[in-house]
Amino acid sequence: MRPLIAPSLLSANFLNLQRDVEMINNSEADWLHLDIMDGVFIPNISFGFPVLADLKKVCKKKLDVHLMIVEPQKFIHEVAALGAYMMNVHYEACTHLHRVITAIKEAGMKAGVTLNPHTPVVLLEDIIQDLDMVLLMSVNPGYGGQKFITHTLDKTKALREMIDRKGLKTLIEIDGGVNLQTGKQLLDAGADVLVAGSFVFNSPDPIQTIHELKTL
Repeated sequence: MRPLIAPSLLSANFLNLQRDVEMINNSEADWLHLDIMDGVFIPNISFGFPVLADLKKVCKKKLDVHLMIVEPQKFIHEVAALGAYMMNVHYEACTHLHRVITAIKEAGMKAGVTLNPHTPVVLLEDIIQDLDMVLLMSVNPGYGGQKFITHTLDKTKALREMIDRKGLKTLIEIDGGVNLQTGKQLLDAGADVLVAGSFVFNSPDPIQTIHELKTL
């Protein structure tokens, strides 16, 4: 099966967001990945809901919203109001993770959980059956253009084994340092969705780059 490709808006040109979103519309990308950062959970700030509300007016792709924030459960209704397809929250930010996942689904969205590079996949053993997707960070979250953490390949394999062992359809998404080489390795390890930021938006031909990722 061909992978799902989710370009990350974090690496787009913020002075020309409409242009870059329209480029994504015209590409083979499946989703648009949106990183919302608060400067508390991670050391950076990105964009907020007013910007995303305007982007939604021009974006034709499904929105994959990744909340890198403390207490993400407070913003479930704001994310749902964007028409988001997937809402991703960090395992490390949710004390009552099952409650948050339930609330996301009740708001009409798919529910994903993100793990930072240091967080082992075994911690999802008792909630994996409730998740539509798991996002493995293959860099430390907060900034684009970082080097791929190779141990992510082992984590991807371990997560794929857990999902298959339980007979689930949970997707595996990877974010950070994705290019044609690491993308192929990740797909071979069992990944389903590739998030690519700087590799797409800094390429001479982003639409062709997305096509090359799509056909790995």
